[in-house]
Amino acid sequence: MTRTQGHAPDGQDIVTTAITPEAAPKLTFGPDNYINREVSWLDFNTRVLEEAEDPENPLLERVKFLTIVSSNLDEFFMVRVAGLREQAFGDGVPDDFTPDGLRAEEQLRLIADRTQKLVAQQYRCFNEMLVPELALQGIKLVHPPELTEREKVGLDRFFRERVFPVLTPMAIDPSHPSPLYHNRALYLATILERKSGLGPKRLFAVVQLPTLLPRLVPLEGEPGHRFLLLEEAIAARLPELFGACEVLSWTTFRITRDSDVEVLEQESDDLLQLIEDRLKARRRGDDVRLEVNAGATPDLIARIVESEDIRDDDAYREVYRVAGPVDLTGMAQLARVVGFDTLRDPPFMPRISRGLSRRVGQDLFAAIRQGDILLHHPFDAFDPVIDFIQRAAQDPKVLAIKQTLYRTGSDSPIIKSLMQAAENGKHVTALVELKARFDEETNVGWARELERAGVHVVFGFLDLKTHCKLSLVVRQEGDGLRRYVHISTGNYNRTTARLYTDVALFTANDEIAADASALFNLLTGYTQGHTWTQLVVAPDDLHRRTIEMIEEQSKRAKEGKGAWIFAKLNALVDHQVIESLYKASQAGVPIDLVIRGICCLRPGIPGLSENIRVRSIVDRFLEHSRILVFGSKDDQKMYFTSADWMPRNFFRRVEVMFPVVSEEIKERLRTELIPAYLRDNVKARQLQSDGKYVKLKPATGEPRYRVQQELLDVNRNMALPPVANPNSAMKRRKDRKGKSH
Repeated sequence: MTRTQGHAPDGQDIVTTAITPEAAPKLTFGPDNYINREVSWLDFNTRVLEEAEDPENPLLERVKFLTIVSSNLDEFFMVRVAGLREQAFGDGVPDDFTPDGLRAEEQLRLIADRTQKLVAQQYRCFNEMLVPELALQGIKLVHPPELTEREKVGLDRFFRERVFPVLTPMAIDPSHPSPLYHNRALYLATILERKSGLGPKRLFAVVQLPTLLPRLVPLEGEPGHRFLLLEEAIAARLPELFGACEVLSWTTFRITRDSDVEVLEQESDDLLQLIEDRLKARRRGDDVRLEVNAGATPDLIARIVESEDIRDDDAYREVYRVAGPVDLTGMAQLARVVGFDTLRDPPFMPRISRGLSRRVGQDLFAAIRQGDILLHHPFDAFDPVIDFIQRAAQDPKVLAIKQTLYRTGSDSPIIKSLMQAAENGKHVTALVELKARFDEETNVGWARELERAGVHVVFGFLDLKTHCKLSLVVRQEGDGLRRYVHISTGNYNRTTARLYTDVALFTANDEIAADASALFNLLTGYTQGHTWTQLVVAPDDLHRRTIEMIEEQSKRAKEGKGAWIFAKLNALVDHQVIESLYKASQAGVPIDLVIRGICCLRPGIPGLSENIRVRSIVDRFLEHSRILVFGSKDDQKMYFTSADWMPRNFFRRVEVMFPVVSEEIKERLRTELIPAYLRDNVKARQLQSDGKYVKLKPATGEPRYRVQQELLDVNRNMALPPVANPNSAMKRRKDRKGKSH
């Protein structure tokens, strides 16, 4: 079974195969040498949860980490678990190939066991650690019996004025069928007994909690910050809502549904309309999880389950009975409580990047002409990126702007500048990726506004997601045109630029600019035939070139030459890349991997991966930058990339790996940034061959080193001091063989 995934620049169809177990590719190394993708993802979220448990972190930041776990689990169920359920229980849907050898049903059972334990650990953290510590700081969650008289008066007023008018009681019986519960919406379910009047004596009913109301109701009248859960406020008034009924039992519950937007193999003359239709369908996807209070009575749970396709058995355990508030993402309101700054990470001011700070007094285009400029967010300010587009919009010498837009946020100054540029008569093209998961609705809205402003809006390929991030500005200078490029591992989103670590380049390099022009022509007009000289583009060539560069290091090691591989990525999944890394390790190549999230490679196996070390860093900022190094200092290639080493990035997305050509920036990466990430002994965890992560600690006499804090502390005009990592794989190999890389 095959399907066309797009078109390469040479005009050939790019085809992927839905692999059945019988047709699975032959592995050089057995399934025991691979970690299951879903298990690795759950392990990553366990590491996030450990940050919520860590008393060294500020208290409200710990609350934030706790809510991130819940948000991550939501997406995991809506996409990954939903896909596995379709493979396991759908008619004629083949299992995806997994190098660890597990079929979909086996993975679902494994996920159920691991996730139930993770959720139980999460609620222990909430109930036993965070809630008591918040109370000690004056931030309290209270229950109705604890309300003071003044609080009761204020709560009654809040209920009458803001809650009661928007509630809709829904009785469920043969004449009132069960409603389709909205994805991730919070509901209150109750069994009532009616003393008199219309309807049955015993009544099952539900009430949806209004999403426009705060999940935590702030209480008036007492000092401190006291909150009551919205569901408890409503439950206390169920007799009033349903008219003189006795409440026999009640609970809060939430359904999670399949929410992946699938547009492959569909024909549409209007991709925008297709995405809008799929967004409506998302709300009605198959259910994959039920969360309900642990204290709910069996008959209440049974009434909810019987109307849904939920498996509440020992194998799949899709009902999560939680010992606390359903949906802990709502506790983010606690992390945002006004005041309590001492319970948060200290604020920071991003510095002007080193490349720009040395060129003060020059306009931005002149500074870029002088040489490539490295931006490392959030430590370097995102303002120059906004300024780049704003200046281009206003500069009479700028003729054209081309821009990819993946995740921009709801209030984007870059998009507003693109609209202004179009209104100023410039030729502006924006590729808006409508398939950016869970940002589709925002992007649809921006696409409509951009079109109204006169921007040429395109949506890329129907069957490929455009994930690369770049801007191209064409400027009239002297007798000719000059092209300026901004290219990045992160999105054009000023909010996430303060929350994620990313690297980006400003460059006027002619070859990179020519490749960027060709890439935009490919995206907008299917223009083909260009020979890439600097950029490596997926799905055309990235997978092959990645494996080739790994194999080049294997060859060098076998010849006794210096060799090294460093990769900092979000995820490592592709089994062919992993096999190439195993072979490189066997050839003697020292390999250092900093993989934040999923890693399916097993390091440290004698005779296979003993030269590979894998670490994950989970800290204040989400590690999102992707940095690659192939080779020793005398023959070293460095790249940044928008792509992780995953099949989807290699074959189902338009991605770009772009080189670092500036010797100054290479030296900074080589002596400052990369060693700093390999030195972290506070927030780094090292992956063991058994798949477990061990949190690193300073050795006896070794100072604590936390890379993100070091990058925050360094003076804005000073370099990060060069560091060495005596425990790195490359140093171990030097000590063992006397050969330097």
